[in-house]
Amino acid sequence: MKENIKNFTLDELKKQLENMSEKTFRAEQIFKWVHQENVSSFEEMTNIAKELREKLDQKYTLNNFKIIKKLVSSDGTKKYLFDLLDGNIIESVLMEYKYGFSICVSSQIGCKMGCKFCASTGIPFIRSLEAGEIVEQILAVQREENVKISNIVFMGIGEPLDNYDNVVKAINIINNPKGLNIGTRHISISTSGVVPNIYRLANEKIQCTLSVSLHSSNNEKRSEMMPVNKVYPIEKLLEACREYIRITNKRISFEYALAKDNNDNLKDAKELVMLLKGMLCHVNLIPINKIENGKYIKSTNDNIIKFRDYLNKNGIVATVRRELGTDIQAACGQLRRTTVENSLIKNN
Repeated sequence: MKENIKNFTLDELKKQLENMSEKTFRAEQIFKWVHQENVSSFEEMTNIAKELREKLDQKYTLNNFKIIKKLVSSDGTKKYLFDLLDGNIIESVLMEYKYGFSICVSSQIGCKMGCKFCASTGIPFIRSLEAGEIVEQILAVQREENVKISNIVFMGIGEPLDNYDNVVKAINIINNPKGLNIGTRHISISTSGVVPNIYRLANEKIQCTLSVSLHSSNNEKRSEMMPVNKVYPIEKLLEACREYIRITNKRISFEYALAKDNNDNLKDAKELVMLLKGMLCHVNLIPINKIENGKYIKSTNDNIIKFRDYLNKNGIVATVRRELGTDIQAACGQLRRTTVENSLIKNN
């Protein structure tokens, strides 16, 4: 079976070339063709000898995803349903901001976390994505749209820190100046709170932004929303976050999805201030999105503004996330593979 060449870091690709009795400088050329030129075949690598191109084609695959379906929101957000070429599918989302293009990538096929406000909960977990499959989401969208993506958010389907090794490897590939050359400060990793891997990430010192899904300031309510809290309760999570801040000297973003009559009142806001007081952090308030069979509904605009203002007045920097792609089920918490989408891959 052919190996996915996008799974290799530049150093790993050099070792592959050594094993093929080829000069290692060829690895840099190939890496650039794959990640900067975004080629569709090895034959397009015109400064590589034909013999080597043939050897590459025999041993490796470029694993270019097929777009099964693309949905375009009224606000310009685009959602892609990708065929991973092995019978599995995932979703990715492209968003345009004043500063450029940002992509929300998936890290797993399905999710184990079971968060009650997230549509991915309804997807059976199949497997984690390889590093090259994470990178390919970026490359596939750039090929389709002819744009340069400048920001990456690991907030799609799956728990990034449950696929730790592949996510970190993908970041190293994405960050390489010979490749996509996207700075780690432009990469954000979201986690539901896999505490041991927050410590691991801190010690990587890769300068990504860490976004932690908090959504409640007390264990009872958070455990109801997020089963991971039963394993890693708020006290342990906050301890890990403080250590992450100490080691990296980087601000953490706490995601807080506001659900009507659940976690959006003044008492919740006061508890949150007490919990986060003195931390180098930012609270990203998210109007919770309604999902199929979900029990939570969006808080009122009035409550959202009151909650934000209370945090800001009491020393916690808080903003309300702009809602994008809700009309195509591409907003926060809405990514999943529906029955209709699953049928698409069978018909291709």
